Amino acid sequence: MALMITDECINCDVCEPECPNNAISQGEEIYVIDPRLCTECVGHYETAQCVEVCPVDCIIINPDIVETKEQLRDKLLALNEQHGQQVPQV
Repeated sequence: MALMITDECINCDVCEPECPNNAISQGEEIYVIDPRLCTECVGHYETAQCVEVCPVDCIIINPDIVETKEQLRDKLLALNEQHGQQVPQV
């Protein structure tokens, strides 16, 4: 399950630097999460870091993109392979 940012986003800028996969960027009106890059921090942290730091709780599970922890881990492996990086062990 990739995460998504709802329209309650206040553009506070705290989530973007927390994402280890660079999945968060400034959209036209609010920050957005690229579901192709979001792994919910699987392989990096125990919990999604953007959710942890969001002051208004506007980051939720995207109901249109359902992925298991294994699928998220596989996505992380593929992303790191594309960039020639090693996968952190968590």
